[in-house]
Amino acid sequence: MTTNALPYSESSASKKEQVELMFDNISGKYDFLNHFLSLGIDILWRKKAVKILKSFNPTFILDVATGTADFAIEALAANPKKIIGIDISEGMLSHGRTKLKDKKIDHIITLQKGDSENLPFEANTFDAVIVSFGVRNFENLEIGLSNIFRVLKPNAPLIVLEFSKPKNFPIKQIYNIYFKFALPFIGKLVSKDNSAYTYLPDSVEKFPDGEKFIAILNKLGYQSCKNLPLTFGISSIYIGQKS
Repeated sequence: MTTNALPYSESSASKKEQVELMFDNISGKYDFLNHFLSLGIDILWRKKAVKILKSFNPTFILDVATGTADFAIEALAANPKKIIGIDISEGMLSHGRTKLKDKKIDHIITLQKGDSENLPFEANTFDAVIVSFGVRNFENLEIGLSNIFRVLKPNAPLIVLEFSKPKNFPIKQIYNIYFKFALPFIGKLVSKDNSAYTYLPDSVEKFPDGEKFIAILNKLGYQSCKNLPLTFGISSIYIGQKS
């Protein structure tokens, strides 16, 4: 299943190549914009996701689409022995490695370039896989989720934090105005990338959120799947376990 939101629609490059270029372009401003544009609520969302992660007592965690490693760093609260973060953007990884080194946690969290559709790990390797605001950027959603399923140990969870679309008045209307107008304007002004923060609302709009995403997880063999909406449905935590 390929989602058709593209950062640079005029380009002939694949979605994967465009997403990599986009994140390389905005990597220097990504952390600031992420927290500023979400009013810091994204930090609370990650803490809630990690609280769920902690209940599974994971020892070895994979963070897919790790970016600058914010979710991996938060996941240390689950007391794992090792976390590997992968991302297709070397620019984002470079900023992440600097944070890890500054915090003196680079011996627990390591980052490497990698792709959800071609994970360089053996089957049944990880006690948990986490993804924060990354699944909507997969070039092929089902292939990425299937590959994650492959590397999970039996009964291990996939925990996904992702934007969703509010459905109730007036949150839906306020959200749409902010996402479609204010966010792209501020994002372009700060990041100097004309497309990145136009792509964000477009990718959220075209992403199969809520029960549609749960249906995909079920189709791919995940069990005990749940959708936990956050902050009036602006984002969701999705949980699925390998059978």
